[in-house]
Amino acid sequence: MFDKSFLLHEEVLGLFENEKLLGAYVVEKPHANKLQSIRGGLFLIGRVLPLLFLLSWQTLRLLNGYMRVTRSAAPTWTHHYLILIGVEPESQGRGVGKALLKHLLNTVSTDQNSLGVALDTENKVNVNIYRRFGFALSRETEFNYLPVYCMFYQKNSSYMSAPN
Repeated sequence: MFDKSFLLHEEVLGLFENEKLLGAYVVEKPHANKLQSIRGGLFLIGRVLPLLFLLSWQTLRLLNGYMRVTRSAAPTWTHHYLILIGVEPESQGRGVGKALLKHLLNTVSTDQNSLGVALDTENKVNVNIYRRFGFALSRETEFNYLPVYCMFYQKNSSYMSAPN
C-alpha cells in the first residue's frame, strides 16, 4: 500500500503517540502533472504484477468492480479522494479520527487544484460522522450485497462549523 502511495504521489499521514501508530489515512491527490501520474502508474504495474499472481481472478474482479462503482459516484471535477482512514481500536474515541479529518480538510482548503474530497464507506454509522465535517451523501448504492455510501465534501462548504 505504501509503495503504491509513493509511486502515485498519494498523501499518507499517520498520528503517533510514543512511537505507536494511533491512526492513519491515505489520500489520492489531484493530478496536476499527467506525466508524473503515468510514470508512477507504470512503476506501480511493475511492483503489483507479482501480487496479481497471488490473488484469485474472482478477488481481482471484485476489487475492480468495487472501484468502478465508487469512482463513478465521485464528481467529475478535480478533487482529493480519501482511500482509507483508520484508527487503532484502543485509540478510538480519543479524537484521532477527527484530527486526521481536520488535517485533510485543511490540506484541501489550501490546494488550488482541488475542489473537495470524495470518499466511500460501507458503514452507515460513518455517514453521520462525515456529515458533521461537511460531507454530503452523493450516492447510496450496493455492490455485491454490500451497501456503499459515496460522499463528497465541497471545498469552502460547512467545514468551519465542523466539530472542534
